[in-house]
Amino acid sequence: MSQTVRRGFTLIEVLIVVVIMAVLAATIIPMFSSSTEDAKLSSLKFNMHTLRSQIELYKLHHLGKYPDQIGNATTGYLPQLTHATDVNGNIGEPGPNYPYGPYLDGDIPANPFDGKNTVTQVNLGGQKPTAPVNDAGGWMYDPQTGAIWPNNPEYYQQNQ
Repeated sequence: MSQTVRRGFTLIEVLIVVVIMAVLAATIIPMFSSSTEDAKLSSLKFNMHTLRSQIELYKLHHLGKYPDQIGNATTGYLPQLTHATDVNGNIGEPGPNYPYGPYLDGDIPANPFDGKNTVTQVNLGGQKPTAPVNDAGGWMYDPQTGAIWPNNPEYYQQNQ
């Protein structure tokens, strides 16, 4: 009796392996796609915590006043946090006349959902916003309370 040597897989064996791999991919891929949103939300919360703590530090150095200059693309956003200031919040060159700050190195951190570091003033001061202000992106700031929030719809959709 002669023995035959089997070389390769049958069609059924190949199909079983393909089905197993498809089932594994269908269960694992959604886990990774939600991790991107989780990472953005974690980064957003960290940036928001950093901004809030630096705003409070500014308040301690400036006789209980919060930063009140929103700024623009030329001067930077919340320039009182990114430049040296005197006790009244006036911006100048670091030195004995402007001993406080900067409270942040470089610019305001970007909002990870839209990549913008713009700061827009809230519509109603003294109240926590329930939706973003226009489509500016970045951050919303209330100079009355020193509170800062993300200015993007994804944050408010996830936190309702």
